[in-house]
Amino acid sequence: MMLNEKTMAAYTAILQEELLLATGCTEPIAVAYCAAKLREVLGGKPEEVLAEVSGNILKNVKSVVVPNTDGRRGIDAAIAVGIVAGDADAELQVIANVTEDDVAAIQGYLDATPIKVTCPETPCLLDIFLHGKRDGHTASVRVANNHTNIIYMEKDGAVLLEKPLTANAEDNLQDKSVLNVKDIITFAETVPLETIEPLIGRQIRCNTAIAEEGLRNSWGANIGSTLLLTGDDPETQARAWAAAGSDARMNGCEMPVVICSGSGNQGITASVPVWKYGKLTGADDEKILRAVCLSDLITIHQKTGIGRLSAYCGAVSAGVGAGCGIAWLRGADYDGIAHTLENAVAMISGCICDGAKASCASKIAMGVECGILGYNMYRTGNNFRPGDGIMGTDAEHTVQNVGVLAAQGMRETDRVILKIMTE
Repeated sequence: MMLNEKTMAAYTAILQEELLLATGCTEPIAVAYCAAKLREVLGGKPEEVLAEVSGNILKNVKSVVVPNTDGRRGIDAAIAVGIVAGDADAELQVIANVTEDDVAAIQGYLDATPIKVTCPETPCLLDIFLHGKRDGHTASVRVANNHTNIIYMEKDGAVLLEKPLTANAEDNLQDKSVLNVKDIITFAETVPLETIEPLIGRQIRCNTAIAEEGLRNSWGANIGSTLLLTGDDPETQARAWAAAGSDARMNGCEMPVVICSGSGNQGITASVPVWKYGKLTGADDEKILRAVCLSDLITIHQKTGIGRLSAYCGAVSAGVGAGCGIAWLRGADYDGIAHTLENAVAMISGCICDGAKASCASKIAMGVECGILGYNMYRTGNNFRPGDGIMGTDAEHTVQNVGVLAAQGMRETDRVILKIMTE
């Protein structure tokens, strides 16, 4: 069975939009991108900066190391590197080409420039509104809902760009209502290889390279290499390699990553364990590419209802996606993949996001483990049933329930997490 041309094109466009190359955790990168744009609009480096950011931006930038800043963390560091050395045209690669001289200049800029960070109420979970002053001139730039979506720019009171402010995380993105598990499997099995190879091939190359770095050297809490102490079977290695990519990325590694659903951790989790499992079990390159494609799309499908940022850990969604990709490698059909998703979601939904940092790697390992366990349950005839907790009547209903849980049910959780982190 083939999907019709329109659906094939829609699925391909979703992958092209989602699988972007990014250097550094995407929330500080979005701040650096906005800062580089502010410098551009202002016509030079601002002499003072006011940053108004949403709670989820504060949460995800607070503890993560910003690449090319000599190990600095936080909003100030992300603003400074964007202003001193950012290339706004490079979008999520905004600080990929920072030189040693630039790194040295960051501290000087921070010392000389008052940067005030506030966290006002906003309908958007991802919201960065930067204001700068220089030589009597003022400028403002605002990014909202997704990481490079500029909705407002002004200089000296003259509005240069204004888009409506919506609270929709899918603002200006492809319509993802076309996604469903059945069609995702058909797409992954039948899409011409040359359509997905440039995207998925790059994702595998970049993300396995940073995973290798995470295992080779000491990064963060070294979750990847710690996991390998317990064994080297394919399931353990799949989890360890995924975690190792996050070990490096969350702790300032400058290597680029292909993201998924706006997140490098999710891009790593959806691809690396599936690739590693495939390699260790003798799958050929085409089969691995198709399995990673399936994993990416299952991840994106779950995240559509959840949103780009929330109190629900997105790496968990990608772990479930990876479990489905691995299930497909092991011969699972629709029934097996649907049950893998439902079983895994029933186990690990509720894992919180308390910001980007070293412990993300451990959540990734748990997500992948639940994904694999979900399929092993199915293989032995054991499945959770509709009505068990948040389980729906089928995979699609369960995905919808997770979206409601994350986007609506965990709003207060998000506020409490932020309160704990900022106090």
